[in-house]
Amino acid sequence: MSKTGKILVIDDDPDFLEFVRIILEAGGYSVSCAHNADQGLSLMRTEHPDLVLLDILMSYTMEGLDVTRAMREDAELKHIPLIVISAVFTGANALQAEESPPVVAFMTKPVEPNELLKLVSETISPSENL
Repeated sequence: MSKTGKILVIDDDPDFLEFVRIILEAGGYSVSCAHNADQGLSLMRTEHPDLVLLDILMSYTMEGLDVTRAMREDAELKHIPLIVISAVFTGANALQAEESPPVVAFMTKPVEPNELLKLVSETISPSENL
């Protein structure tokens, strides 16, 4: 049984995707993974996740920002909360702009599993599945 909802993880590192998927599924969440921005946006439109975990630096520099721009321009996607996860990222101010999708937190890789689960739990309300 899914604990509180669906989570989409977008990252070009297959090892990191698997690591996060295992953590979140062990926490009771339903998890989908995307290896690039296009795949991630497609999955958002078909699976309607409750939360997106997004890497900013992927195949090409700042690919994750392209995802936030596309979300901002799509009425169905712009309200999905984001947790940005990146090894190196200095563009937090750009993502905090009012017109950006709601960024609830920034995490630096490597992520600490308990911290990730805590942020996810705080972001997705348990009452949604009651």
